[in-house]
Amino acid sequence: MNLRQLETFFWGAKLGSFVGASNRLRSTQSTVSMRIQELERELGVVLFERNQRSLRLTSKGRVLLPLAEQMIQLEAEIRSVILASEAFSGTLRIGVAEVISVTWLPRLIKTMRETYPKISIEMEEALTLPLIDELRAGALDLVLAPGLHIENTFRSRHLGTMEFYWMASPSLPLPAGPITPRDMTAWPIITLSPQSHHRRSIDEWFQSGGVAFKRFDTCKSLNVAASLAAAGLGITFLPKRCYDKELKNGTLRIIETKPLMSGVLFSATTHIDGTQPLAEMAAALAADISDFEQKSPS
Repeated sequence: MNLRQLETFFWGAKLGSFVGASNRLRSTQSTVSMRIQELERELGVVLFERNQRSLRLTSKGRVLLPLAEQMIQLEAEIRSVILASEAFSGTLRIGVAEVISVTWLPRLIKTMRETYPKISIEMEEALTLPLIDELRAGALDLVLAPGLHIENTFRSRHLGTMEFYWMASPSLPLPAGPITPRDMTAWPIITLSPQSHHRRSIDEWFQSGGVAFKRFDTCKSLNVAASLAAAGLGITFLPKRCYDKELKNGTLRIIETKPLMSGVLFSATTHIDGTQPLAEMAAALAADISDFEQKSPS
């Protein structure tokens, strides 16, 4: 029995499939199956019921699971305590939201490279829900995105908030004074897809005014939304900091609304099991490096 076998068993149990375990461990499915078979043979017990659509633990498997998790956490603790940061190697898979990509992500990557020179970093920019799904499936180690993602398998650190505002082209003939959710329904609304935190924030704002607005024009990028709004094709919801240039040169303007939109909270989310010390260290670095406002204690 060895640690790789226990790690494979742990992820097979947590993710409910050998496919998920192989993706998480970057191994082939045949390697995962072989490790489980070897572990069962050495222990003399069956750990999984294999006649189900997804893997289910046997009674012996349920006994082994917390012990395997302790072993993996102990290995991670040994590495983090004994090894210098220069000794860390491997690949860190980070999922990141667009707003972070264009603000302080370069500083984070620079610091990571300086602190952990032997690691490789894979970055994926996408909308929030797909990133969280990939983290849940073990395809990502760390997600930097809007929202606070509360699940019993996740740990989230606050990265601060960014102020977003409704914006449009000055050429759009909007009425004077604060615009309500009901007023806004007279205009095309440009949002990111329903899988985004952006869209969820907009839905909640309309609901706060008792409006169930459904007629959205959707895209996958804030820059695309800003470009469409600047062309006079609708109203969108943008982070002021990222579009100061457009506000100053008059291609966009902030729309006064009632109620106001609250700042968007961002977080660094990792698995809570402690098996990825590098992801935890990267999350802590992200919390230090983030220059978003109103940071909360991690």
